[in-house]
Amino acid sequence: MSQRKSSSSPFSLKVVAINLAAGGSAGFTEICIMHPLDVVKTRFQIQTTGKPGDPNYYTSVYDCIRKMARNEGVLSLYKGVLPPVLVETPKRAVKFLTFEIYKKIFGSPTPTTFFLAGLGSGTTEAILVNPFEVVKVAQQANRSQHKVSPSTWAVARQIVKNEGFGFRGLNKGVTATIGRNGLFNMIYFGFFHTVNSKITQPENKWRQNFQKFLIGLVAGVLGCLVNIPFDVAKSRIQGPQPVPGEIKYRSTFGSIGLVYREEG
Repeated sequence: MSQRKSSSSPFSLKVVAINLAAGGSAGFTEICIMHPLDVVKTRFQIQTTGKPGDPNYYTSVYDCIRKMARNEGVLSLYKGVLPPVLVETPKRAVKFLTFEIYKKIFGSPTPTTFFLAGLGSGTTEAILVNPFEVVKVAQQANRSQHKVSPSTWAVARQIVKNEGFGFRGLNKGVTATIGRNGLFNMIYFGFFHTVNSKITQPENKWRQNFQKFLIGLVAGVLGCLVNIPFDVAKSRIQGPQPVPGEIKYRSTFGSIGLVYREEG
């Protein structure tokens, strides 16, 4: 009985290995497919001024992809792809394992527990991934031809050399990343586990999985809607400042307030 319990525990070596392999491979596939849209998202989030005729001003997703491919090369849509690839497997492990740990800490499986455990999981995950996010955003914001764009290692070295490891260097924007990841995981895990535990589970395995997929889809959409202001603030803090040498976007809520006042 105890052997069966330990083998199904979320902390057993076998389960951890399976989750790492499955999560890592799924994450790698997701990055390969979705990264161009992540680059486009960053370009829009750091865009503050410009006119439709400006080659560096984007009016739509298609317009951004077209201009980047024409001006910077097709592979420019994969700028900054290495940092998320490097951190994806440990990120997934931290995300799901810490959720289970926080769930145990907070006690009985209630909606409040699920939401709090999700918030704790996202906060821990954010601290891990933030240095990689800083490098990724710096690469995605670079508008030079893909062939001459600096490598991930060159960008990381430059950030450390000029700004260090602190909150103006490799860890700048960490509070915005905590807000983004913390809120997303709180909504995602909280909504998913609450709804999944309340509704009737179909006997058919395929229908059961499809039901979980739909709940996860809704949870993901809700999470994105809630956390997007923090994601914009993160890109503004971590990306190039409007005036070189002057730091306009410093704090998370200060950046959100500035964007709201100046751009709506």
